[in-house]
Amino acid sequence: MAEVIKNRYEFVVLFDVENGNPNGDPDADNAPRSDAETGLGVVTDVCLKRKIRNYVEIVTESNPQKYNIEGEPKYNILIKTDKTLNAKFEDAYDQKGLKKGKNNKSNESIEAAREYMCFNYYDVRTFGAVMSTGDNPCGIVRGPVQLNFARSIDPIYPQELTITRQAVTNAGRIKEDKLTGTTTEMGKKNVVPYALYRAEGYVSAMLAQKSTGFNEDDLALLWDALINMFEHDHSAARGKVAVRKLVVFKHDSMLGNAPSVVLFDKIKIAKKSGVEYPRAYSDYEISIDETMPAGVEMIVKL
Repeated sequence: MAEVIKNRYEFVVLFDVENGNPNGDPDADNAPRSDAETGLGVVTDVCLKRKIRNYVEIVTESNPQKYNIEGEPKYNILIKTDKTLNAKFEDAYDQKGLKKGKNNKSNESIEAAREYMCFNYYDVRTFGAVMSTGDNPCGIVRGPVQLNFARSIDPIYPQELTITRQAVTNAGRIKEDKLTGTTTEMGKKNVVPYALYRAEGYVSAMLAQKSTGFNEDDLALLWDALINMFEHDHSAARGKVAVRKLVVFKHDSMLGNAPSVVLFDKIKIAKKSGVEYPRAYSDYEISIDETMPAGVEMIVKL
C-alpha cells in the first residue's frame, strides 16, 4: 500500500478556452462567469473539482486491475448523480456493521463511518466532505487538496450568439421561414472567443496524515487528472478547452519551507508586445523564476 504523503505541495495550472464557455453562471442565463469589477473571467473551484472527479472515475473504471486492488484504498466518487448522499452514508454503516438510526449516534460509530468513507471514496480522501446529514452521519472531513477560483489573465469579452434549430421544443416559440416554409426555434449560446485562465492549489501533508490518508498513489492520480481534466469533457458548449501548463512546488517537509504566495509569484504571465486582444496561447509569454527558496523543488509537469 502506498505511503500517506509527507510533503507539502502547491501548484499552478494554466488552461485556455477558445470559442466556448468554461463555466456558465446559472444566475446569468448561463453566461460565462466574470468578475463584475475587473471583467476577468472566473471558473469556480467546484467546476474544476468536477472535472477531476470525472477523470478519476473514467480512468479507474477502465483499469480496475490497477485501481481496485483488494485491501487498498478505493476510487469511488461520492459527489455524483447516482444515489443520494444519505443513502451512501447508510451504506457505510451497513458495511461496518454499525447500528443505524438517529437514536444510535455515537462518536465511535461516526469515526468508523468516516474512516470507511475516506478509504473508499477518492474525492473524500482528496477534497474532504461534509457528511453530517441524515440519520447515519459520517462526520466532517477537511481534505488535503484545495483549489482557488481560476481567473483569466485578461478581461473576457463574452458573446451571446443567437442560434436556430429545426427540432422544436415549444410550439409557442416556432418561427416559420417565409421562403422555405420550414419551422425553427430560436436559442442563445454564450461563448468566450479566447481566454487564458490561471488556477492555484494546495496539498497539505498535515491534513493527509491527520485526516484522510491521501497517499502517494492518490497524488500521482491528481497530477494526471489536472493535466487531462478537460480531455474527456469536450462538448459543443465548452468549445476548445485545454490545460497548457502544470507547475508543482514540492516542499521537503510536511509544514512547508516557504509561503505559498512567494512560490506563486515565481510564475508571471503577460501579453506579448503588440498583442491587444489575445486569441491564442502563443499570444502570451510565460516566465518562470527557477530560483527556489531552500527546501523547495519546482517540478514542471506540463
